[in-house]
Amino acid sequence: MLHPRIQEVTERVVKRSQTTRSAYLKRIQEAKKQTRVRAGLGCGNLAHVMAACSSSDKARLKADDQPNLAIINSYNDMLSAHVPYIEYPDLIKKIATQYDATAQVAGGVPAMCDGVTQGRDGMELSLFSRDVIAMSTAVALSHDVFDGVFCLGVCDKIVPGLLIGSLSFGHLPIYFLPAGPMESGIPNKEKARVRQSFAQGLVSREELLEAESASYHSAGTCTFYGTANSNQMLMEIMGLHLPGSSFINPYTELRDGLTASAVKMMLEQLIKTKSANPIGEIVDERTVINGLVGLLATGGSTNHAIHLVAMAKAAGVQITWKDMADLSEVVPLLTRIYPNGSADVNHFQAAGGMGFLMRELRDAGYLHNDVKTIVGEGLDDYTKEPVLDIDTNVIMTNSEGPTKVKWVPCPENSLDEEVLRPVSNPFNKQGGLQLLTGNLGKAVIKVSAVDEKHQFVSAPAKVFSSQAALQDAFAKGELNQDFIAVIKEQGPKAKGMPELHKLTPVMATLQDQGYKVAIVTDGRMSGASGKVPAAIHLAPEAVEGGIIAKIREGDMITLDAPNGDLVLHVSDEEIEKRELELTQPELTFGTGRELFTGFRNMVSSADMGASAFGIDE
Repeated sequence: MLHPRIQEVTERVVKRSQTTRSAYLKRIQEAKKQTRVRAGLGCGNLAHVMAACSSSDKARLKADDQPNLAIINSYNDMLSAHVPYIEYPDLIKKIATQYDATAQVAGGVPAMCDGVTQGRDGMELSLFSRDVIAMSTAVALSHDVFDGVFCLGVCDKIVPGLLIGSLSFGHLPIYFLPAGPMESGIPNKEKARVRQSFAQGLVSREELLEAESASYHSAGTCTFYGTANSNQMLMEIMGLHLPGSSFINPYTELRDGLTASAVKMMLEQLIKTKSANPIGEIVDERTVINGLVGLLATGGSTNHAIHLVAMAKAAGVQITWKDMADLSEVVPLLTRIYPNGSADVNHFQAAGGMGFLMRELRDAGYLHNDVKTIVGEGLDDYTKEPVLDIDTNVIMTNSEGPTKVKWVPCPENSLDEEVLRPVSNPFNKQGGLQLLTGNLGKAVIKVSAVDEKHQFVSAPAKVFSSQAALQDAFAKGELNQDFIAVIKEQGPKAKGMPELHKLTPVMATLQDQGYKVAIVTDGRMSGASGKVPAAIHLAPEAVEGGIIAKIREGDMITLDAPNGDLVLHVSDEEIEKRELELTQPELTFGTGRELFTGFRNMVSSADMGASAFGIDE
C-alpha cells in the first residue's frame, strides 16, 4: 500500500499539473503519429546525414529498415567524471552494427565543473549552463533522424540539462548511461580536516593540494554524495538508467557490460518488441515523486530543490518546495554518505546500493510501483543488482540477447548499517531537506548532515555581498562570535546563483570552536554542503526586492530548522521604511559573464526552478 502522504502529495501534483501535463502529452502523441523520420527526408537531406558514414552504414541508412540511434555526449578530457565517455560511442556503434542498425554522435554538450570554478567568476555561469545544455541537446536532436537516444552525462548541471532537452523529444526512447564513480581515495573526514586546517592557516597550500589530489585522483565521478551522484541516484530511481548501473566504477568489465546491455535492450525494444517506452511517458507525476522520495531518503544535493522543479516542468509536471517539505516529514533518511556521514558512494554500493534502497522504499509504500521505466513496467527489476555472468548470457527477465551481465536479487540485509539502513531502522524518521518560511521569504535547508543541536540558531546578522568578503572578515579575526552570515545578491538574476562552497570550511571552523553560526543566502551552497545550518535559495532574491537586501548588521535572525521558521526580528513598519541595499553592477563582464545577461534578465526565481524557459506558460 502506498503511504498516505505519498498518495496525498501525488494527487495534489496531478491536479496542479492537469493543464500543463495534458498539453505536453498531446504534443508527444502528435509527434509519435508522424511517419518514420528518415522516410520523409529529401535526397539532399539524407545525403548530409550519411556523408561521412562508412559504406555499410550508408547502405543501412538508405534502406531505412533498422533504427538509427543518437548519442549526446558530454565528454571532455579535463573533467574526471566525463573522461570515460570517450570510449562509449565506439562501443554503442559496435553493438548497433550487430543488430544491422546505426548510431551517430548527434552532438556534444558543455560540461563545466563546479569543483574547478568554486569561488571564481566562472561559477556565475554554472547554473545557466544547465539551460545551455538543454538547448544543445535540442539542437543535436533537431535533425530529426533518430529512433532512440543515449545521453552521456554525469555531473551537476549536465544531467538536468540533458533531461530537460530530452523531454522536448518526449516521443523517443531515451536512455541515460552513467560513467560511474572513481575508486575511493583518502577518507572524507581527513579531507574535511585538512580543509578546515588550511582555513585556519594551520597547514600549507601544498599540504591542502596533496589532500585534495588524494581525494580526486582518477577518472570517474567524485565519490562524495554531492549533486553529481545525486543525479545518478535520480536517473535510476526514475527508471532512466539500467537497474544497479549508477555506481559501478569506470573501466571495469561490469561497467562495459552494462553499457552494452543498455544498447542491446533499446535495439531489441525497437526491432523485436517495438514497444520502447518513450521518455515523455516515463517521466510523469509518479516518477517525479519517486525522484523526490529518493532525494529525501538519501540526503541528496540541495541543488535538486532547483533542478527537479525545472526537470519536472519540462514534462508538464508542476512541483513545489511545499511538496518536498510535506514528503520530507514522512520519508525516512536511510543513508549516511559524505557529507552526511564519512562513507562515500563506493561504500554505499558495497552495502547494498540502489537495489536495496529502492526495495526498502517501495515495499514500505514510499515509491510508486505503477510506473514506466526504460526496462518496462514497475520497479521489480530495480530491486536487483547486476553481476557478471559470462557463462549463461542472461539479461533481465523481460529481455533477450547475449550479454555478460545478469541481474540477481540485492542483499536481504544491508551489509553496513553505518552507511545504508532498512526502513525499520532509519538514521532519521524524516528526510534530508526542509522548507523554511517567514518574513524573509522561503528557503530550503539540508539537515541530513546538521547535528540536531545546531539546527536552531538565533543570533545577530553579519551582512556580506560576497563569500570573499566573509573570508576576509574571518582572516581578520572579526567573526569570533555567535552570528548568522547573510550573503546577499547571489541569486539567479544577480549573479546566476553561484555555489558558495568556500564558506563551508570557515563556518565549520567557527562552529567547531563553539560559536552558534548559520548562513542565510539567496545563492546556492554546494551539493557537498554539510554540517553548518544554511538557509539557501532564498526567494525572493535581493535584486527582486527581497527582504534579505534590507537586513542590517546586528539585526536578530532566527533559523529554526525543526519548525521550518526563518524570521528577521524587525517590525513590519521598520522593514517597510528601509531601502534595499544593493552593491552589484547591472552588467558584469569577464569569463563570458556578459554573454549571459539575457539569461539573468529572464530567469525565474529559485523556487520556480531558476529557469530561463517558460515551459509551464
